Amino acid sequence: MIRWIAIVVVLLLVGTVAYAVYNYQTFVGGVTHIDALPATTSVAKSSGQNILLVGDDHRPANASAEELAELGTTADGGGTNTDSMLVLHIPDGGGQASLVSFPRDSWVSIPGYGMGKLNAAFAYGSTKGGAAGGAQLLISTIENLTDMHIDHFVRISMVGFYDVAKALGPIQVCLNNAVDDPYSTFKAPAGVSELDAKQTLAFVRQRHGLPNGDIDREARQRYFLSAEAHNFLSASTLLNPGRLKKSLKAVSGAIQTDPDLNWITLGLQLKNLAGGNLKSTTIPITGTPTIYYNGTAVSIVQVDTDKMASFVASLDEKTTATTKAAAAPTTVKPSQVTVQVLNGGGVAGAAATATSSLTSAGFTVMTPGTVSTRSATTIQYPASMTAEAKTLAKYVPGATLEAVTGVSNVTLVLGTDGATASSKASSGSSSAGSAGSGSGAGTSGSSTKKTEAAAATTLACIN
Repeated sequence: MIRWIAIVVVLLLVGTVAYAVYNYQTFVGGVTHIDALPATTSVAKSSGQNILLVGDDHRPANASAEELAELGTTADGGGTNTDSMLVLHIPDGGGQASLVSFPRDSWVSIPGYGMGKLNAAFAYGSTKGGAAGGAQLLISTIENLTDMHIDHFVRISMVGFYDVAKALGPIQVCLNNAVDDPYSTFKAPAGVSELDAKQTLAFVRQRHGLPNGDIDREARQRYFLSAEAHNFLSASTLLNPGRLKKSLKAVSGAIQTDPDLNWITLGLQLKNLAGGNLKSTTIPITGTPTIYYNGTAVSIVQVDTDKMASFVASLDEKTTATTKAAAAPTTVKPSQVTVQVLNGGGVAGAAATATSSLTSAGFTVMTPGTVSTRSATTIQYPASMTAEAKTLAKYVPGATLEAVTGVSNVTLVLGTDGATASSKASSGSSSAGSAGSGSGAGTSGSSTKKTEAAAATTLACIN
């Protein structure tokens, strides 16, 4: 399910505040309110504002057969697992807002239920208290995990997302490899494709056939938001009364929120988003192991609780051009770095060999994968993991560092230049790439045709 749609709500309302009070009243009149916030919490009010954004695969009981066919799915019998969860963090006094992803399979403590996957919290709560009870238990679970106080709540369903995507029109994506997934019904060739609402929904729902399943699906969702959010604030929407009204109606009819969420205040706080002042990241994790719980094998996302406090604190850090230049990021121990190796060099077994070397060096290494052939070996990483990327660079002489959006962890993409990982650190340094311009794992140095097509649409390619 698409977590970023609640952000579209905010983006559209930023335009609405400037455009017309009438549109705002039209919007708020269609929003459904629930008592989503817990009556009590053990987490003190933290700095800034935190809004929990939730997407689920629940199909409303009144969804027609035609709607379900368009979604590429069937009735779900009332399932309420939240497959997409993130927190929008807005720092006090302005500054860069952050979208923090929470993988649905994160193994966490759920109050009253013990250990379980994060996406089960809403379902547990809803069995006793409906949508409000589900929201309250999910909020309590996230607050206990992160020590972040949740101030507001926004939820959207699958049908709601489809209606929004249809109102906003087609979007473009760029894929490293051709995809044909029968589960999500997503099918597209390698390179740039234009997706309608049904295809867009399938694109962001797919997790089967991706190297890291749900982790890669989250990367797709962040990629989509980062690459296309500016389109929602384009003149073609904001200066087109018919399209704007249609979009607002679709969004407002698709969401639930707590009663106290003030969209005008929120829109004004986030007015800088139109300029790209939004950082996408994910909570720290150590890997995706299979564990045995009560005698049953369970595939989970292991949360790095030791890094959580410093990660949350980093969301409020303010940097300037001067401080960025003056304070180069330090490195960390290899054991503190989670890496995935992708083979883009065309040499059979190269990713597995590099994975073995990095494991020997002490890195936590995910299952290797393959991407389209590219010339340069790159180390791609989210901006929040600069230190981890610099640590890996010591073990991959000749690799280029590249800060990109759309990746959850540090990713080593092997190219045809022959650079590879070593089990011992090198005294040399890697080249510095451009920060923040790419999006998604394995974007640098893709095939000429694909790269030119992506450049023409300002999109980088993704798995």
